[in-house]
Amino acid sequence: MSGKVLGIGGIFFKCNDRDALGKWYEKALGFNIDPSYGGTSFPKKDLPEGAYTVWGAFKEDTDYFAPSAKDFMLNLMVDDVEACIKQVIANGGQQIGEVCEEDGFGKFAWFVDPEGNKIELWQMP
Repeated sequence: MSGKVLGIGGIFFKCNDRDALGKWYEKALGFNIDPSYGGTSFPKKDLPEGAYTVWGAFKEDTDYFAPSAKDFMLNLMVDDVEACIKQVIANGGQQIGEVCEEDGFGKFAWFVDPEGNKIELWQMP
């Protein structure tokens, strides 16, 4: 085998109102939305040392994405999970579970965005 995947090149999904959802993520989590394509990029230089991206297939009957009815969940790496979840809540996002759970992989918090997507916030240890 001569080719292999080096990482996740992007996360792409459909939504009802791209502009409104982009503005919400700008306000709630500081995204810098590029109006030419409605998305943002995260330069490697801005990532913590040792940062990595996970590809994870879940069993069809998982409830890990609940309460979202979507077939996916996004994980966003953040610098301060407590501050980010407070910003999300202040901007109308629906918090799911505890404010912050911590394990060997770092700190986590979850919310549902205005379009019903469950988002996992992750702060590296």
